[in-house]
Amino acid sequence: MPKYLVQASYTAQGTKGLLAEGGSGRRAAVENVVKSCGGTLEWMYFAFGDDDLYCVIDMPDDVSMLATAITVRATGAVESRAIPLVSPEDIDEAARKSVDFRPPGA
Repeated sequence: MPKYLVQASYTAQGTKGLLAEGGSGRRAAVENVVKSCGGTLEWMYFAFGDDDLYCVIDMPDDVSMLATAITVRATGAVESRAIPLVSPEDIDEAARKSVDFRPPGA
């Protein structure tokens, strides 16, 4: 199952919701939305800095991740990025593939 690193920042509206529900309430909401598309929440941490929230999510496919992301973003409560994660085994497989490529100028 593909994994994604989700980085998110709350808008002012989303921060008000976080204050009202607390971190556990938001984790339950994230677990629910991910589960509704066939995925699981592996871990979730709040942070301070450029982003307010980091999650690793397992999803059945890219379309399920996209459906979740656009639904959440459409609320206006959060801005997020979903970054596909690649396993060491996937890197091994990619490194064994034969690729026909000519560098520029060669």
